[in-house]
Amino acid sequence: MSLVATIAERLDNAARDATAVPQIGETLTLDDAYAVQRLSIARRLARGERRAGIKMGFTSRAKRVQMGVDDVIWGRLTDAMRVGDAETIALGRFVHPRVEPEIAFILKRALPAHVSAAEALGAIEAVAPALEIIDSRYRDFRFSLTDVVADNASSSAFVLGNPARPDFDVANRGMILSMNGQAMEIGSSAAIMGHPLRSLITAARVAAEAGEPLGEGDIVLAGGATAAIALAPGAWIELEVAGLGQLGFACE
Repeated sequence: MSLVATIAERLDNAARDATAVPQIGETLTLDDAYAVQRLSIARRLARGERRAGIKMGFTSRAKRVQMGVDDVIWGRLTDAMRVGDAETIALGRFVHPRVEPEIAFILKRALPAHVSAAEALGAIEAVAPALEIIDSRYRDFRFSLTDVVADNASSSAFVLGNPARPDFDVANRGMILSMNGQAMEIGSSAAIMGHPLRSLITAARVAAEAGEPLGEGDIVLAGGATAAIALAPGAWIELEVAGLGQLGFACE
């Protein structure tokens, strides 16, 4: 078995068993890390999960500077990762669960690698407030750039709120992430590459470059608008996006 395949199996097992594993420790290129991610998700698809879209990461300039990278990272979503609004999530299925507020796009048609803002907007079926549960499978929630990419950009689960019309203006929308009724993080959708639509355009590029172009029905999580907060049993998590609505979930 190749090194890439070995690491993919290790990370897939860590996610299935909710068990922390050591950082990779091997010298991987970024291309190697995405190959690990692809093989790891392929194992899930082979078990019956279906592709649902992609998530974007490092969509704030501050985070890219912190990690020493010039571009965003991304991960893959499957249908098994989706949780319904107001449902209860068992935290035992995760290692270090955290949640961050997002804007989601649902597509009505395919997007090629290079699109204008108008073309991207025209491909949107709906927009929705969203919460992404991130979970590093590495010990102590510590990882390098290639570690996190290999680990599906820490993506683990997501919740979508009620969809809004496709031309809803998601620019500079206030976002409040609360736990048990107390505001924990307050931010704006403008933190997502200045405008979440830019993240969708970038998502079209990276997905096409990977040979998995965005298509009809795909969900794109545009990126975290604030820092993530740690989850705890008994917590009720809620996100309110100005003009777009609310959603939430319980933790057990």
